Formats: sequence, structure tokens, C-alpha cells
Amino acid sequence: MPATDPVDPARMPDARVAGRPPRVLVVDDEADLRELLELTLVGMGLDVDCAGSIAEAGSLLERQAYALCLTDMRLPDGDGLGLVATINRRFAQTPVAVITAYGSAENAVAALKAGAFDYLAKPVALDALRSLVRSAIQLPAQQPAAHAAAAPDPAWQLLGESAAMQEVRAQIQRLARSMAPVSIAGESGSGKELAARLIHLSGPRAAQPFVAVNCGAIPEALMEAEFFGHRKGAFTGADHDREGFFQAASGGTLFLDEVADLPLAMQVKLLRAIQEKRVRKVGATIEEAVDARIISATHQDLAQCVAAGRFRQDLYYRLNVIDLKLPALRERLEDIPVLAEAILARLARRAGMGQAPRLASVTLRYLQSYRFPGNVRELENMLERALAFSNGEVLNVEDLGLKPAVSDVDENERAEPATEADPPPATAHAAERRPVRVSEDGVPESLPDYLDQVERDAIQRALDKTRYNRTAAARLLGITFRALRYRMQRLGLN
Repeated sequence: MPATDPVDPARMPDARVAGRPPRVLVVDDEADLRELLELTLVGMGLDVDCAGSIAEAGSLLERQAYALCLTDMRLPDGDGLGLVATINRRFAQTPVAVITAYGSAENAVAALKAGAFDYLAKPVALDALRSLVRSAIQLPAQQPAAHAAAAPDPAWQLLGESAAMQEVRAQIQRLARSMAPVSIAGESGSGKELAARLIHLSGPRAAQPFVAVNCGAIPEALMEAEFFGHRKGAFTGADHDREGFFQAASGGTLFLDEVADLPLAMQVKLLRAIQEKRVRKVGATIEEAVDARIISATHQDLAQCVAAGRFRQDLYYRLNVIDLKLPALRERLEDIPVLAEAILARLARRAGMGQAPRLASVTLRYLQSYRFPGNVRELENMLERALAFSNGEVLNVEDLGLKPAVSDVDENERAEPATEADPPPATAHAAERRPVRVSEDGVPESLPDYLDQVERDAIQRALDKTRYNRTAAARLLGITFRALRYRMQRLGLN
């Protein structure tokens, strides 16, 4: 393409101006295929320009804005991947779809990684072409991810202002406009399905179905029928035709949760369905086209599963075109206040309460020193339990039903779940004897240990002043007797 400066989009004709049909650019050196694509697109009510080379496509792109570009992978004067990269760099509002040779999975994956919106395999299936075009031209002209900001349900938002969560949300906005498969990694309870729904809601398929499947919950004998559907009489009990997950998600998004739990035999069949975008129902003799964007997730390390022989390498590369990593809650403890507030508001509405209770400052500090092995899901369960046992407008630490233990091995290890009735751990006395190290500028090396020491000293002074009358000490500290007893057990003040 010419090395001139990109045309200012504000001065270019808008490919989606009201009253004018969107315009599509077809780039292919085969005249017959260009004609077929042009006739199909014109039949859909679109304007079409055709080019037989990268140079010709570049000249057209400089003069005209396009709602979509369809390009072959092999062109006489260069590689289609180069055209994809150039359009994404200089004409970012134009999505690009590539046409690959039949069975060329490597080229398709390379195109998606380069920023292609989607791909079509030769020979081009016209129904798949129409579906792709319908998805592409629904993209907003200025902000491709505007759907996310307009999502009506606050439950579908990834909350948190930490740097990690801001980066996750930014990634979702960027990848939502593509049809490339996305692999989401993260610990259990970190919000993988929520992230998948946001990707779906932020893209052009937001109005289409979102089908979530837990791959580890389907019996192996039923997997093929569940994923691809079955014909009447295909097996005992199949008394009617039934659609599978792929058909149910056609036009939308298919979310494969815990994909690492799929048996190897099913992985082979899934690979073909994703690669060819066609499935065959159990008991059927012909395949049918399906058009579902694939998003997968797992708490396991898929690369390690591949190395151990439990997951197919070719399926791994097909699913892992774009990867999204969700941080654990312990890696973004500064997000706990906003998460807790939103969770309590939702729980209060569900319980019919007029106003959601608030967290006491010490309770919030306590939550921010907790390990949260179950991540956000555990936080929600913890707050729901606290709401059930609380009898006031403020949730205190004792309502959480937790008790921290300090490890002799790791000073920074936070609390694991426990109940108030549990005996205080012996390690609490070891923590009491260990001084909290503070740097020269007055910053403690372990904030939880430092805050525990401050709390321990305050309680000890109150006990000394009241001659160990715990009821009077609790009154002096402004807390309940139950709260004081709980804190004394936690801190080893017996």
C-alpha cells in the first residue's frame, strides 16, 4: 500500500451514514470468486468495491471508508496478513475478514492473531458469508465496544478500580469486536463467566444467544449429543430431534467453561466443529453450518495440560488465539470496598431490605487482610452469611464467621475460614512474640501484622485499665462484649 499519511476519518465518507447502504471491499485475485462475493453482497443490499491486489485495495481504502473488508490470504503482490495489519493500524474502524484455503487452520489462526475480525474457508459457504457480514456491519462506527457501557444490568459489570481490573476491562473492549476465539484463565470464583458475558455484550452479537456450558458436568457418553444435537431414533431414548449447544448458540457466543475437563475423544470432534464451523448431529448423515463465537475458560494451566498429554495441542492453539487472564482477588485487595458495597446492595434487594447494611471499618480492614482462596465468589458467600447473622445496620467482624491464623512459615499468609467457636490457634502466641519490622521511613513490612499489633496494644491497655473486666473493656473500646471476646481469641490475648 502507498506510504502516505492516513486519511483523516472525519473527512472520509462514512460507510454507515443513515440512508446509504454500507460499503464492502472485496480483495481477491480470482475473478470468479470476486463476482460471486459481489453478487451475494449486493443481494444483501450492500455497496461493493472489488480489488485484485493489495496495491489496488490500498488505493480504494485511501479514498473511501468501508464497513467491512474481505480479503484472500494469497494475493499477487503480497500476503493478506499484511493487508490485515495495515487496515488495523491505519483504518481501525474497518473490520477485516480473511478467506483461507480449505483446512488451512494455521492460516486462520495467524489471521485472527493479526487482528482479523473473522475468517471464511474455501469453498466459501454463502450462508456463512451472510452471517459474517451481518455480524460485521453491526459494529458501531466510532466506539466498537459501546455496548458494554450501555449494558443495563449492573450484575454483568466487572467491578474494581485496581490497575489489574482496569487492564482487564480495556482488553475486553479491544477484543470484543473480533470473532477470534478467546481463552480466559483464572482461579475458581474470579469471574471467568462474567468476563465471557461482557465480551459477548460488548460485541456485535450482543442481541444474539449466549450459551454457557460446564464441560466438566456433562457425562462423557452424552457429550456428542449435547454439543451437536441428535436425530430422532439415533439412540435409545432419542424420541425427537434435538438441537445441540452449537446450534443453540448459532449467531451468538458459545462459552465452554472448564474446557480442560473434556475427554480426548471429544476434543477431536470439538476441534473439527470449531475449525470448519460445521457440525453433524448424532444419527445424521450430513453436516450443517453453525456460526458461534467460541470463548473458553479453565482454572487449570492449559499449556501444562498439553505437556502432560491431557489436552490436544491443536485444540489448544485453536482456542487460545486471544488469551485473557483474570487476577485473583488477593491480587487486588483495594477493590474489596466497591465489591462488598455492590454485593451487599444486591443481597439487600433480594432480601427485600430497605437499605443495605454497611461494613464497619475494622470489618473492611479485616476483609482486606484475608486470603480469599475462593475469590469473589467466596466474598459473596461470606457477606451473605454475615447478612443473615447480623442484627443491625453495621456488619461486624464476628458476623463474618472467620478467624485468621498467622503461619510460622510465611508472615504474610492471611486467614483461612474458621468459626468463632474454634479454639484460638497456637500460632497466635508466636505472632504476639514476633515484633513487626518497620523500615527506616516508618513503613511496616507487613501491614496486617502491624495492624494486629496496634489492635492488640489497644485491647491490652483497655484490659489493664479495667483490671481485666472484659465487659468494661469492651464498653471502653466502643465494641460489644462478643466482639471483644472474638478479637482476644484471634490475637491470642487469653
